[in-house]
Amino acid sequence: MPLFVLVLIAAGAGAVIAWIGTAFPSTNVASPTTAATTAAAVEEAVVRHRRLRRFVAARLDPAVATGVGLSLALIVTFAGACVLAVLAYLIRSNEQLRHLDNGVARWGDNHASAFSTHGLNVVTSLGTWWVIVPIAVVVVAVESFRAPSRWVVPFLIVLMAGEEAITHGVKDLADRTRPTLNPIAATLGPSFPSGHSATAAAFYAGVALLLARRRPRIWRTLLAGGAVAIAVAVAASRVLLDVHWLSDVVAGVMVGWGWFAIASIAFGGRLLHFGAPAESVVDAVKETEDPRPRAADQRTRPRPTAH
Repeated sequence: MPLFVLVLIAAGAGAVIAWIGTAFPSTNVASPTTAATTAAAVEEAVVRHRRLRRFVAARLDPAVATGVGLSLALIVTFAGACVLAVLAYLIRSNEQLRHLDNGVARWGDNHASAFSTHGLNVVTSLGTWWVIVPIAVVVVAVESFRAPSRWVVPFLIVLMAGEEAITHGVKDLADRTRPTLNPIAATLGPSFPSGHSATAAAFYAGVALLLARRRPRIWRTLLAGGAVAIAVAVAASRVLLDVHWLSDVVAGVMVGWGWFAIASIAFGGRLLHFGAPAESVVDAVKETEDPRPRAADQRTRPRPTAH
């Protein structure tokens, strides 16, 4: 029963993210026609407004901000920090949260079986370093041939090192006791937030982001949904194995996704190029601000013929 519930929750979360990805208009930059149309529309709008033109030219520069994608990353970062702060406060004083945590823990313990426990242990291993490191090596090797970038390895190092530092720092500050239904939990240190959940959320989101580069929209959507499904599955497994409280894994997932968003902002312009279509917009805006003909235009301009 617990394993079935885990699969149901993880599949539902992944499906929701995939649906959201298909609900938004495509931003695939592989089509020159689409990029040109987008550039022309934006240029026509911003040319009418000098201040807006300057703002858009700076905001959409791929080397600086990489467009709307990283604006969403900022929102995720802020939301994750807020959730973490609220939960850190509530675990100390809120009776309703403790009642919810205890109820979920008891349900997992009452419905546990040998088969479900084995399956949950397999799922939870996806958030351990002895599984993540080999996957990271394979991803780096594949991406080095498919879409080479010197920023792939630094991105993964910063992503995982930062997540570990934040998780352990918050654990030491909160110093929350783990559930007592599973004897193993007492040997695992502080409970809040869940390290497995944070690691899975950050790592698989990062892998999905790397593998999605230069891919069609359907691949990007499936990779995003898969990353969310794995993170949610690992988080649920920690609760159903009674080694973490429900609020622990929610906080862990928020830490992982929040730090992933920050790492994406840091490496976006160099590695991801979310705002690549804006390159033509920036060039067009600069051209409208400089009325002098470019050197290339002067060279190609036809010379007057003698009569």
